[in-house]
Amino acid sequence: MADMLERLRGGLVASCQPVDDGPMDDPVIVAAMARAAVAGGAVGLRIEGIDNLRAVRPVVDVPIIGIVKSDLVDSPVRITVAIADALGLAQAGADIIAYDATSRPRTDPRDKVLRAIVESGKFAMADCSTLEDGQTALAAGAAILGTTLSGYTAETAGRHDGPDLGLIAAFKSLGSGFVMAEGRINTPDLAARAIKAGADAVTVGSALTRLEHVTGWFAEAVRAPR
Repeated sequence: MADMLERLRGGLVASCQPVDDGPMDDPVIVAAMARAAVAGGAVGLRIEGIDNLRAVRPVVDVPIIGIVKSDLVDSPVRITVAIADALGLAQAGADIIAYDATSRPRTDPRDKVLRAIVESGKFAMADCSTLEDGQTALAAGAAILGTTLSGYTAETAGRHDGPDLGLIAAFKSLGSGFVMAEGRINTPDLAARAIKAGADAVTVGSALTRLEHVTGWFAEAVRAPR
């Protein structure tokens, strides 16, 4: 199992998550994205949804981080909110399962979701917003600490335009746990800066696999007044 993290160390993880209900939101297309990302040098993938995971798993041999996103009426938590989601990802072939590691309420308590992941024999990745999130997750058995949710919670909103380099360094200073930089990393330079700050690996999503978003960046720049 430890080999799995070594395969990711020092590399790029491509998050193949098309825009919800967009023209590329189809398991066949997600699988093609995944193959293209691996061909381009990605050492791992982050895949959302059981159907997408089932489509991707047979066509790649790199580690896959699986998640299920949910839209709850009474909670802002979206990432692997239920034990059933975690178990479904394990059965569908995820090597690593990421979950929301913040203290916010959700369908099943975060410690129970984490326990289900660990007991399924998979690595748990804690999607964190703060150092405290990471410390709690690490003590409870998470193998990977991600900066995924920094800037996306009420407590951390608006703190950073780019990746949270300070949180990356803080996670590294804990001395254990694999540090995954994730969130607002949309240029190669920012990815390199995340590694320099102490990340063991870097996950990039929108800039690689959300064509609508990237096209919008360029379209807005072209339309900008001179």
